[in-house]
This record gives sequence, C-alpha cells and structure tokens, in this order.
Amino acid sequence: MDERSYWVYMLASSRNGTLYIGVTSRLAARVWEHREELAAGFTRRYHVHRLVWFEQHATGEAAITREKQIKKWRRAWEVEMIERDNPYWNDLFPTLHE
Repeated sequence: MDERSYWVYMLASSRNGTLYIGVTSRLAARVWEHREELAAGFTRRYHVHRLVWFEQHATGEAAITREKQIKKWRRAWEVEMIERDNPYWNDLFPTLHE
C-alpha cells in the first residue's frame, strides 16, 4: 500500500449492520485502531470493526470530498457500493497486509 495516498473507507458491524465512513492517510493503522477500540466513539460504542470497502485518492482534499459525498447518500446506495466489490461483506483488513 502506498502510504502517501489517502483513503475513504467503510466499516460495518456485520453484514447489513451499522456502517461507519471515514477518511485517513494510514488505512491499515486506522482500521487496526478501530478494531482494537483504542478511541472512544461511534465504532467502539457500536462494535463497528469490519473493513468492507475502501477507495484510494491522490490528495487529502479529494478523499474528504468523497467521504462527505458518500455520507449524504441513502443507505441503499452505500450497500450497493459495498456489494459491487464485496458481495459477502468479507472483512478486507487481512488483505491490507498482503
């Protein structure tokens, strides 16, 4: 993974469960922090740890714009985007280290 990139990502509590959308420049590290519940907040409260979708961007500004765009979407659109590439809502975290 190119750590100079920026990432928009979605975490889920389970298939069709609670969703969280975030942005980071350190995808693997940030998802690990969510999984380990290191910070108080939404993902810890609702046990949202499964990485189900992510998208790379060249700039932080582009990633933040995309994150804001997706957060305005209807849930059905978010689910459709996840299922296009990850129909079984598999946890993609292990693939970040390959």
